[in-house]
This record gives sequence, C-alpha cells and structure tokens, in this order.
Amino acid sequence: MLNRYKILDKRIVLNGGEDASILVFINPDEAEKRMLVDQFMIDEHTLNSALDPDELSRLEYEPNHIAFIFKRPRSITAKENILFKVTSTGVFLFKDQIIIVASEDIPIFEGKIFNRVNSNQDILLKLILRAIYHFLEHLKAINMVTDEFQEKINTSLENKYLIDLFSLAKSLVYYLNAINSNGVLLEKLKINTVKIGFSQEECELLDDIIIENTQCVKQAEIQSNVLASLMDARASIVSNNLNVLMKTLTIITIGIMVPTLIVSIFSMNVDLPLPRNHPSSFWIIIGMALVSVVAFFFFWKRKKW
Repeated sequence: MLNRYKILDKRIVLNGGEDASILVFINPDEAEKRMLVDQFMIDEHTLNSALDPDELSRLEYEPNHIAFIFKRPRSITAKENILFKVTSTGVFLFKDQIIIVASEDIPIFEGKIFNRVNSNQDILLKLILRAIYHFLEHLKAINMVTDEFQEKINTSLENKYLIDLFSLAKSLVYYLNAINSNGVLLEKLKINTVKIGFSQEECELLDDIIIENTQCVKQAEIQSNVLASLMDARASIVSNNLNVLMKTLTIITIGIMVPTLIVSIFSMNVDLPLPRNHPSSFWIIIGMALVSVVAFFFFWKRKKW
C-alpha cells in the first residue's frame, strides 16, 4: 500500500499528487517492490532487509540516495499474547524526496514530535525518536505485567505464570538487541552529519536522540537483569507452594486416620473392653475418636508443623 505525503507549513499532510515528497510503502506487494527497485534504483537486498524483522540497523550509501534501516517494536496481537517482538523499518533519503518502507500498517507520523517538521532529514530523525519512545512505552508495559505476574505467582501452583515470565524475558532480549542496534546507527549518523545534510538544529536533535536511546538501553538492561535474577526465585516459590500444599494434605490425612483407627479397632469381630450390649458403646467410641482428633490437633500446634 502506498501513501503520499508532503511537508506543508512545517506539517506533514496527506497528498495524493505526483509532487509528494514523502512516499510511505506499507507491506509493499511485488509490483510496488519492483517500482522501488526499477524506478527509484533501491537495492533489492536492502529493500528486503527493510522488511526483515531480524535485520540489524545500518546505514548504506547508494549513488542517488542514502538507505537507513532501524528497529522499532512490533504491534502486539492477541495471538502473540505477551511476547513482545521487534521489526525493521527502511528509510531511503533522496535529494528532494524520502521513501519509508514498513512491514505493517501503523500510524507512521503519530505523536506531537511531528507537529513541526523542517526537512526530510528531520523526518528521519523523528522516526527514530518515535521508535525509541515506542520502546520505552513497551518497557513500561513489560514492567507492569511483570509486577502483576509476581503477585499471582506467589500463590500459584501452576507453570503458566512462569512460562509468561520466560516470554517477557525473551522479549527483553529482543528489545535490548534492537535498541543497541539503533544506538550503532545513531553513532554512524553522528559521524556523517555533514554528508547526510543535517542542519545545526537537526544535529542538536540527534544528540538528544542519542541520549534518549542510551537511557532506553539502560532501562532495558535493568529490567532484563532483574527479571533474569528473579526467575529462579519465582520457580522456587512455586515449588515451595506445592510443598506447603502437600504438607497440609498430609496433616489432614493423618488427622482423619487417627479417629478412623479407633473406630476400626472397635469394629473388629473380637472381644472388646466394652460390654457387648452397653447402651452407650456408640457414643463412647465416637467420643474417643473426637478426643483423638483434638489431641492430634494440639500435638500438631505444639510441634508447629
């Protein structure tokens, strides 16, 4: 799908005409890919890399444009549950035009950071900044989900919440790798500011983006380390909960067996201490069973089982 935009009064507006300076390709089909390769001379391998979720962020210089590939979080779907994944986005910067290639339909220019846009280079930087903000939002969501699972796992005997925590830990590994990859790209942008054509204001914005990405990396590292260090402890909690349950069931079983033993003794077809036709034999046996239960209860409390 192709959407055309242009910069009007420092704002990005939809423009269906041929004079559009911003072209956004969402999950391009074969015809659109062929147009990008033949008409805009975009390298086919680079184009496929922009749609590959496993591709690392990078910068490449071509004869008529500069190609950028950066990482951003993938939109969460119900099928993926709590597994957070990343995807790639390609930006191809020409002299008077910019082409954006994404693998999924998302609001490209959302957020207040796009309220004031000066150039195509400015769009590139703000796309990367929006991706960093998106990572931070997902890291905050992961932290909230982790706290929720931590409360549930304290009383749960199932493996479901542990498996969910493993999924979150796996997601953090993906995120940490993607954010570090974006950091490498930002360093390359910093080195090539003149060659790319960044203005002084855009260079200052790039410095701010590098700081934001560094903070994002640190936050992802902290969450990943904390989650990894607590996995064994939470597994031990599940095991301990099972032990407590088994202990409780054992105590209940013993508590039932004691009065059952007394009743069984007096049910044997042999001579018993009580007279055969004593009118209170039944109540005496029941009383002895109840006394045994009370005695076992006090013995249990005294031993602090």
